[in-house]
Amino acid sequence: PLATPHAGRLRLRTGSRQVTMVIRRLLVLFGSQTGTAQDVAERIGREGVRRHFVCRVLPLDSYTIADLIQEPLVVFVCSTTGQGEPPDNMKKFWRFIFRRNLPAASLSVVNSAVLGLGDSSYPKFNFIAKKLSKRLMQLGSQNLLPLGLGDDQHDLGPDAVIDPWLKDFWAIALRIYPLPPGLAVLGDHVILPSKYSLQFEGDASNGSVVGPYVTNKHSTCPPSSLHPFPARMVAIERVTDESHFQDVRLITFDITDSGIQYSAGDVVMIEPRNPADSVEQFCQLFHLDPHKTFTLKPNDPATPPPARLPQPCTVQYLVERYLDINSVPRRSFFQLLSCFSTDELEQEKLQEFSSAEGQEELYSYCNRLRRTTLEVLFDFSRTTAAVPADYLFDLIPEIRPRAFSIASSQLAQPKHIQILMAVVQYKTKLKKPRCGLCSSWLAAQSREKGDVYVPLWVKKGLLQFPADIDTPVIMVGPGTGVAPFRAAIQERVASGRKGNYLFFGCRGKTKDFFCGAEWEDLQQRGCLTFYTAFSRDQEHKIYVQHLIKEHGDVVWDLIQNKKAYFYIAGNAKMMPMQVTDALTSVFQSEGGLSDTDSENLLVELERCKRFQTETWS
Repeated sequence: PLATPHAGRLRLRTGSRQVTMVIRRLLVLFGSQTGTAQDVAERIGREGVRRHFVCRVLPLDSYTIADLIQEPLVVFVCSTTGQGEPPDNMKKFWRFIFRRNLPAASLSVVNSAVLGLGDSSYPKFNFIAKKLSKRLMQLGSQNLLPLGLGDDQHDLGPDAVIDPWLKDFWAIALRIYPLPPGLAVLGDHVILPSKYSLQFEGDASNGSVVGPYVTNKHSTCPPSSLHPFPARMVAIERVTDESHFQDVRLITFDITDSGIQYSAGDVVMIEPRNPADSVEQFCQLFHLDPHKTFTLKPNDPATPPPARLPQPCTVQYLVERYLDINSVPRRSFFQLLSCFSTDELEQEKLQEFSSAEGQEELYSYCNRLRRTTLEVLFDFSRTTAAVPADYLFDLIPEIRPRAFSIASSQLAQPKHIQILMAVVQYKTKLKKPRCGLCSSWLAAQSREKGDVYVPLWVKKGLLQFPADIDTPVIMVGPGTGVAPFRAAIQERVASGRKGNYLFFGCRGKTKDFFCGAEWEDLQQRGCLTFYTAFSRDQEHKIYVQHLIKEHGDVVWDLIQNKKAYFYIAGNAKMMPMQVTDALTSVFQSEGGLSDTDSENLLVELERCKRFQTETWS
């Protein structure tokens, strides 16, 4: 018989008789910045395969959006970044879906469901998912069930919403597309095919060896995630006192001949590497020869090989630069690991961790202690020994690049990019201190052993500074939050712009007063007005929000009469909200506005980009 797919149906022609069968197709599209939404999307894809759907799981920007009008069943999984921004891998889709000229019935044949992943400590909680859900309905799509809003702040994380939401989704999906006769849902004990097969070669002579990124040095492509520029580390300077508990570095990279162009507010993306001891331990656990070369063969023609992984490739390169073995594993990791376990006790524990009922136990074992994937694999060593190498890509996610606010101006330093980086290290109940992958790797680099090359590229940041040279800017950047403002001040001073106001906060003038000499010099030259809050240098603590109120007359005059822009950057915990509250308090005390009018003014400032924030957790 000849088969022709058409709009979710399969037409079979046998002689003069035509039979139409429904193709049970499921498309899962995701927008993910940190990998969580991708992990959930892949989970939905696996659950769809167990229910005998033909599944595709793709980033939104990798999907041909014109085909969406023919998709019978689509699940959208998306996170929200920054202050209500879409993730990088759905920005093209986002611009397209909100075109005003799209017909109102464009998606009338599409049954859709939207699952959002967010953090309710941010003002625009799940903003992207909410907006997308409304837009899909405007274009005629049938929402199968209410919008799901996962929340990182919940005691059990987003799974507290995802589990019941998926239960409802599958019940509805199976009503619309019942299981084919004679087939049942495949249980979790059934191991699905791996994404890829690893085909090992004789030796590493043809593979990508681990070394400096000098091979990319003269690439004709502009630097990007697929073609990062190997920037030489020129300097790495500790800018906190040796006695201070926190180690913060000012790092300078040489971008000569890179083609990189950046401006104040932009972000540099850096690819970190796993430390050598972790790579060695991982290879020993899986009995892998780090010098062996392999090529990847997708087991599903619709699944492309990883774009960032060269072919052929060495095991060393794979483990050092691609597999995120030092991340905290997600629930899906335990579910897949349990399938391979031949040890009864280990399997029982792994199944508990991957069950809905075991999430509190998993949180205590893994998330609260920040236990890494590598440490878990050691804890379940008998199971680890039974995992085929083909499943490494299903088990362990890709290392994500780390974003740093650029702390320099290209006008002032044409050949350099600088970042202000806190070296992340802290203790939990585990014996070994927890370390940030990227900051620890960068801090450990020693130029005494030869040139160090760091793969990086630049992308546009959230902060946008005014084009009008007479417009003043008020910048509130405690701690490393001052980084993008250093770039802005350097850029504005180089352009001859005055009206630069900086509110900086730290613990002590002699401990962590980043770039203090630079600020003082600029103030003496009349290029900067700056206010400092050294929180621990007196009995009562002083923070940047106190300075905003103290100098409320200056702040109000700048905003009301001189149309200043107001910026906040730094840790997302309490500071942004406290500074915002201080600002609305100034509107009331200095401007005589009511509570309602103060809030309305803040909303209006945000709408016209005169109030901007860039925060991180």
